[in-house]
Amino acid sequence: MFSNGLRAWGASELLIKDLLFGEVPVRIYLPTSPSASKRRGVVLFHGGCGMYGSIKSHERICQHIAKKSDSVVVSVGYRLAPEHSYPTQTLDCATATIHFLRTAKNYGVDPDRIIVCGDSAGGTFATSTCQELVNRTDIPKIRAQILIYPFVQALNFNLPSHQKSASSGLLSLERMVCFILMYLRKDCSLMEAVLAGSHVPESMNLRYRKWIHPDLIPEKFKQDYKPPFPASYIPQVHEEVKQMFETRFSPLLAEDAVVGCLPDTCIITCEHDVLRDDGLLYKKRLEDNNIKVTWYHIEDGFHGVLCFLGYGIFSFPSASKIMDHIVNFIKGC
Repeated sequence: MFSNGLRAWGASELLIKDLLFGEVPVRIYLPTSPSASKRRGVVLFHGGCGMYGSIKSHERICQHIAKKSDSVVVSVGYRLAPEHSYPTQTLDCATATIHFLRTAKNYGVDPDRIIVCGDSAGGTFATSTCQELVNRTDIPKIRAQILIYPFVQALNFNLPSHQKSASSGLLSLERMVCFILMYLRKDCSLMEAVLAGSHVPESMNLRYRKWIHPDLIPEKFKQDYKPPFPASYIPQVHEEVKQMFETRFSPLLAEDAVVGCLPDTCIITCEHDVLRDDGLLYKKRLEDNNIKVTWYHIEDGFHGVLCFLGYGIFSFPSASKIMDHIVNFIKGC
């Protein structure tokens, strides 16, 4: 039901067009009211594990952002896995973003005020796109990134939030890891080994311990946390899933030279979410590199809740809270 969305409310305040940016389908939402200056632009990448969701599933979200923040919003219809293999999704997102950065003025947008935004895997694609473009001098710089309960690392699936929310909400821990394997066209029989950490050699754990470790999570988020027993490394599993350690897939693993060049960032985490600690670790990583981070934590939120925005009796207050934070952050850019 929610992977395609329901029909959005009336959009008389917006001009909505379906276009191609390069070869990537997009839907652009343009406010119809006159503006004294060029508007901000928001490029939105929908969530759905890279396999689900669409422009249609995020119609309500995009309309709301465009109306409430008075911004031009571009929703990117990147190709989905497994039909289109990784990293097609990130490449499509980058292609659409570059196109918009170059043609922003055609849509009444200031090219220096373009923000990328994404929820869940869309957050992964948003920050991966920022990372890929940090050294480009032929296009304007991205002004900011908004990451809504993002997935940013596939090394450790035994962080406090993985334990706390393993069976809660729309995204259980086992389901998430199975989705990751499906996204990479791997068999879900590898799930137990990946959950245990057998896909990561000790040398890699030691190398990235400074960025990914339960000790880096604030104490208030570690109640009842039990450190797992160390898993035995299985080289065959590592070889099978080694794409998980690429920075396009796990952007938390990018080097400081890249992370230190990222734009101002808004990170939104939810308490009842297996990915809560991904957001917390990325927040710390950015702050350690002197990136300005605005962080909102939704105590009653769960993974995927934003997609319930505007569904009447099926809506949740936390969805409105998240949207208010997104709009306020955009207005400040």
